[in-house]
Amino acid sequence: MTRDEAYTLVTSWTKNKNLVKHMLAVETAMGALAKHFDGDVKEWKTLGLIHDADYEKYPDKHPLVLVEELEKIKEGQKIIDAVKSHAWEYQKNSPEPKTKMEWSLYCCDELTGFIVAVTLVRPEKKLSAVTVENILKKWPEKAFAKGVHREQIEYCDEKLGIKLPDFIQIVLSSMQQIAEELGL
Repeated sequence: MTRDEAYTLVTSWTKNKNLVKHMLAVETAMGALAKHFDGDVKEWKTLGLIHDADYEKYPDKHPLVLVEELEKIKEGQKIIDAVKSHAWEYQKNSPEPKTKMEWSLYCCDELTGFIVAVTLVRPEKKLSAVTVENILKKWPEKAFAKGVHREQIEYCDEKLGIKLPDFIQIVLSSMQQIAEELGL
């Protein structure tokens, strides 16, 4: 799947601009993580971009509808498996992530939302002004961004071998590079 094909899939199924921006944020985060792990950047970014493509139209079946579509178009098994496992602990029968690519998606998916939340409560509302320290300061506040599953992000240490502050830095820096596209 080319980047254009992936983006067309996302925008044909998703009308919510914030959800599209979320997928763009995860795309760039996955690219940075692919570089960190010496992975296939195109493959990881494609995964990040499409991972929630079916969420708006089929929230109760997510990501199963997307998996069916990916199987139909004969997308690579690594991407299909990663899409399935990113719903671990959310969708019944979704497998636990296994590979670095799968765990990267699982961990950064929630982190991108937390970073956006921190950005939006800052006076300047700009990603360029957000630091790892700003994010870590908000981390223990359970009422802040309460829908974000912090424990999912915290797997970065155990499953990826990246300490939380370093993981936040990788994802934050990648998002800052596309801040204009994210409207932040």
